[in-house]
Amino acid sequence: MARKESFTNRLLGLQGHLLNFAYQLTTDREAAQDLLQDTTLKALDNEEKYVDNVNFKGWIFTIMRNIFINNYRQQVRKATVIDTTEDLFHLNVSQDSGLDTPEGSVAVKEISKAMADFPTEYREAFSMHVSGYKYNEIAETLGVPLGTVKSRIFFVRKKLQGVLKDYK
Repeated sequence: MARKESFTNRLLGLQGHLLNFAYQLTTDREAAQDLLQDTTLKALDNEEKYVDNVNFKGWIFTIMRNIFINNYRQQVRKATVIDTTEDLFHLNVSQDSGLDTPEGSVAVKEISKAMADFPTEYREAFSMHVSGYKYNEIAETLGVPLGTVKSRIFFVRKKLQGVLKDYK
């Protein structure tokens, strides 16, 4: 019984340090609290596996780090998109593209059709912008001045607004 009380007291004594470490890992207060709770429960569930002459603090921090890594890997697996289309079309479309509705699917086809009419250098700049590249990254990649990139994107945006004015 004394060993159980000692284990619990040592675990409770580390809660502040564990919370700080959890916050460093997650950078989010709520997620850090959840990680602390998961770590505490796992340590209590596995108390019998702890050997007295092992560094207790190191053992608990290792449990926390492993839980964090496992949770991260699980989130990455859930977020992975497997594109089964022949030309990998869905991987090249932003995730909030609207393809899940008939109207959104038609709009994407109209945008693609309208984009085909633009010169390649305009399509490239606009596609990179929509994909999340910053203006300076696009300019660097395409080897053109920043102002040219901005004007190409502006031009495509204005033309698309005119072509797609019926979609709202």
